[in-house]
Amino acid sequence: MTRGTAIRYSLAMISWNPGQYLKFAEERSRPCVDLIERLKLDSPKRIIDLGCGPGNSTAALAQRWPDAEITGLDSSADMIATARRTYPHQHWIEADISTWQAAQHVDLIFSNAALQWVDNHAALLPRLMKMLNPAGALAVQMPANYHIAPAQTLIRDLAASEKWRNKFPADIRRWHCHEPEFYYDLLSTNVSKLDLWTSEYLHILNGPEDIVEWYKGTSLRPYLDNMPVSDQPKFIAAYQSLIAAAYPPQSDGRILFPFRRLFLIVYS
Repeated sequence: MTRGTAIRYSLAMISWNPGQYLKFAEERSRPCVDLIERLKLDSPKRIIDLGCGPGNSTAALAQRWPDAEITGLDSSADMIATARRTYPHQHWIEADISTWQAAQHVDLIFSNAALQWVDNHAALLPRLMKMLNPAGALAVQMPANYHIAPAQTLIRDLAASEKWRNKFPADIRRWHCHEPEFYYDLLSTNVSKLDLWTSEYLHILNGPEDIVEWYKGTSLRPYLDNMPVSDQPKFIAAYQSLIAAAYPPQSDGRILFPFRRLFLIVYS
């Protein structure tokens, strides 16, 4: 977000639904676990989980480092409430990533599938690095399929179609994720080590309706939130029809859903 105080860009304005998000908890957790396992930190004392959602990523961090002081941060009151009920022994705060400032330096700033909702990474990531203790790390995972995955591009194509284009504001919330070269040039100097990679996860889903359910918890939210409730079933049905054509079934009727993700770990 260009200005953290601009209400139209606040993540809290998106109606995040913890139950919807957790429908694919196992698939969403795999990249988080992969990122944690790649981290080479012996015993971080203070950890912040930015964009913690319903708390599953924070719980994975606590499993890896049970003695650390771990805080989960999210802009959604519903997500934080779910996290607090599910994991009452952890510390949770409701705040916006774009304006958050650590009260004291931390050993690990972790973010799983959240920073794509915050723009101006050229300013954001260096600012986060300044909050690290010496020998600390910034570890980030983001979806990196915004421009290439049919499931993503079809949302925008449908919204821009003649029937729907007047339903949405021009500044509707979109993802922000650059290619690896951008993050290398941004973060490779004045750090002890940079680990940077992409992975494509191949999810096996029951049918096109599963892709629709997947994105009802993420990328469809800004569109659904900007239309009358009565229009939402029509938009979803039109999207599912496009998805069915873009992701044909395998011989057993299920579909393959490729999902590319970008990972980076920066050691101070």
